[in-house]
Amino acid sequence: MLIDSHVHLEMPQFDKDREEVINRFLDNGVGLVINIGSNLDSSKKAVELARNHEFIYATVGIHPHESRNAGVETYAKIENLLKNEKVVAVGETGLDFFKNYSPRDIQTKEFIKHIQIAKKHNKSIIVHCREAEDEVLSILKNESAKDIGGIIHCFSGSMQFALECLKLGFYISFSGNITYPKAKNLREVVKIVPSNRLLIETDAPFLSPQSKRGKRNEPAFVQYVAEKVAELKMLSLKDVERNISRNIHILFGIGDYEDKPKTAYKIRNSLYLNITNRCTNQCVFCERETDPFVQGHNLRLAKEPGIEELWKEIGDPTEYYEIVFCGYGEPTLRLQLILDLAKKIKAHHGKVRLNTNGHGNLIHKRDILPDFEGLIDTISVSLNAESEMKYNEISHPGFEGNTFEEVKRFIMESKKYVPNVIATVVDTPNQIDIPKCERIVKKELGVEFRVRSYNVVG
Repeated sequence: MLIDSHVHLEMPQFDKDREEVINRFLDNGVGLVINIGSNLDSSKKAVELARNHEFIYATVGIHPHESRNAGVETYAKIENLLKNEKVVAVGETGLDFFKNYSPRDIQTKEFIKHIQIAKKHNKSIIVHCREAEDEVLSILKNESAKDIGGIIHCFSGSMQFALECLKLGFYISFSGNITYPKAKNLREVVKIVPSNRLLIETDAPFLSPQSKRGKRNEPAFVQYVAEKVAELKMLSLKDVERNISRNIHILFGIGDYEDKPKTAYKIRNSLYLNITNRCTNQCVFCERETDPFVQGHNLRLAKEPGIEELWKEIGDPTEYYEIVFCGYGEPTLRLQLILDLAKKIKAHHGKVRLNTNGHGNLIHKRDILPDFEGLIDTISVSLNAESEMKYNEISHPGFEGNTFEEVKRFIMESKKYVPNVIATVVDTPNQIDIPKCERIVKKELGVEFRVRSYNVVG
């Protein structure tokens, strides 16, 4: 199901056909919307809409354009509205130094007031920011808004602003403007926002996507935003839907996100097999212990799956681009299962990939690579460093001796038995010399080189 995290269905643009608009977004697979209050009157209407429709939720607040009209009595009424169980956040609030419909000093004061109210009621905030990045960041930091979090809605800012907001634990929501021809820089921001911090919205009735320019925007059009996000992040539409469902569930506790752990999970058109959570590395960037989710899939295993369970999950291997032994652990710890299952997959004309840290020979105290011949089509090995010292610092391997050199040897020897060999590194900030890693991989090891973003798993 699609979720529109920011709409204004209470606005007069929908007075003539509001119920038709609601039915239309439901017919188009949008199963949940959050209606955003922008002044006291619209906040009341947002709450009323939420009361009348189980799939609509509300926020209450005063938009920076309206902040000049807010007073003590206004906020008393806003706080009263916050008591309704369908109200999930405070806002829309923030700063708009582009149009300046309210004086800047008043906008600043009222933004701080919203954060204080949100903290008082343990609610997140919905933040509007236009031409005020430095000021918004300063207020969020000074008021410890990280404690409650929230959404930077209809993001239209710089890459650096996005990164700073992510550091504060905020979600970034994108709207139809990412589909505009001139929005190249904004589309680059979409690429770097982790899927577990990303949301989509229409901001209806505003900002119609490119294919609907000139028309009133409505929640049914959120699919165009989702499709563009999927394209930019090289995911399927289902991947985007699943991530957003989880993000909304974490942030607001609403929606029907399924949190059941998975032994097999689909990303794009590949099926990944989660065969173990055990690993011989303790990488500094790995979230196996703290947040074992990949593209919205829960990978925390209660027990390790057997071959029959996995084969049942696979079904017809030819339905997928490839079957990947991966998960949140080191697959070669279960070598025999890999070999037995790979034989079945190949017998049914499937393609097999193995994602590994390259410790297989150390684990089994023998050369396991000949076992892969004819069974593994692609092997992806995590190198993750340019030297032994850096490898130990980042990966914390559980073996004595020079594990880094053993991993390099594993990569180089893989070429004898596996048609496609890839060495990967994770671009952990200020830790890895990526150009040096690339030289090692291409010139010394002679295999394909790939960089993975440290905050984008899967």
